[in-house]
Amino acid sequence: MTEQHAHEEHGMSNAGYVRIALILAAITALEVSTYYVDFGPLFMPALMVMMVVKFTMVVSYFMHLKFDKRVFSVMFYAGLFLAIFVYAAALSTFKFFIA
Repeated sequence: MTEQHAHEEHGMSNAGYVRIALILAAITALEVSTYYVDFGPLFMPALMVMMVVKFTMVVSYFMHLKFDKRVFSVMFYAGLFLAIFVYAAALSTFKFFIA
């Protein structure tokens, strides 16, 4: 299978991948900015939302999960929710959420 055929099969051109990469870079810049800018109580929810958006974009487009069978999506997203749960549990253990 040639590279061009693979791109046509998934409906993504090189420009599409570059666009996704630029969006991911912008979200990463926002994540880094949370260290320098005081987000107050929105700090953790903002980071969690950005993490989920980046995870979804990476597995959907770069790992071609968007074009695979549904069972693979279920496995990846179950891992995402498990990671969020473990992260929240670890933070609550250290009393991160208590003011």
